[in-house]
This record gives sequence, C-alpha cells and structure tokens, in this order.
Amino acid sequence: MSARLPRLAGSALVALFLWLVPVWAAAAEVTFETAPLQIIATGGKLHKFTVELAVDNDQRSQGLMNRRHMARDHGMLFDFGVTRQVMMWMKNTYLPLDMLFIAKDGKIETIRENAVPQSESIIDSRVPVSFVLELNGGTVNRLGIAPGDIVDSARISGSQP
Repeated sequence: MSARLPRLAGSALVALFLWLVPVWAAAAEVTFETAPLQIIATGGKLHKFTVELAVDNDQRSQGLMNRRHMARDHGMLFDFGVTRQVMMWMKNTYLPLDMLFIAKDGKIETIRENAVPQSESIIDSRVPVSFVLELNGGTVNRLGIAPGDIVDSARISGSQP
C-alpha cells in the first residue's frame, strides 16, 4: 500500500500539471491591438499616446499584469462596452500606474494616481464610466492631466466597434 501512495501522488501532480498547462498557454496567447489616443487638456494642450486595446474579457483580465516596463508615451485602454461603475486592482502588476476613469463621451471623470504595484486593494471609479486608461505612474502629475480633460481616440469617439 505504501508503494502505491507515491505513485498516486505522482499521478495527481501530473494531472494537475496537465490541467494547468492550457491555463498558462491561454494567458500567454492574449494579444492586444494598438491605436493612437490623445488627451486634450484644459487650454487645448494635446498629449499623444499609443495604447494597447483591452476590449474582450481575456484582454481586460490580463491587462498590464506581469509587465516590467512600458514606454513613457504608451498605455492601455480598457473598453467595457457598457457604462458602469468599474473596480480595478493591481494584483500581478509590477508597474505603478495612473488610472483615468473615462465617460462614454471621453470626459475624464476620476483619476487614481500611482496605484501601488501588486496591491489587491480595490481602485474604484466611484461613478459609472465606459473606459479606463492606464498610464505609467506619475504621467498625470507630469502632464497636468485632470478630471474634465477629454480623451479622444477612434474607439472612444465611436468610429470603431
């Protein structure tokens, strides 16, 4: 009986490994299209970015997790497809991020600056929004971005599905 126990434990480990491989592979297969985006600040100053688009459940779940670097003029735009209160977190995210919570018309409603890497604390939009733009931490302060500024992109203006 004791000889069977290690074999059973080994079989269980192999089964667990074979079950997890597709999960890891699926996570690795998530890809993102990119698009230009600009923020029109009060006074008309333009801030241009290239953003990855997180538009489906897999992309939104993956987000910027496990990234160690993002170019200064890049970010990720989450499109939720509906207007609702949004809650985010930083689990498995190594970059400090500024999160801009954006209404359907592109108006920045709420900003959360320098979200703490790997934190499981909930970051709440506080109001219904349609989009979240994640930028490198410190970008909002550096560029003077504020609630009421407008985010403009093909996805937000409605010219893309």
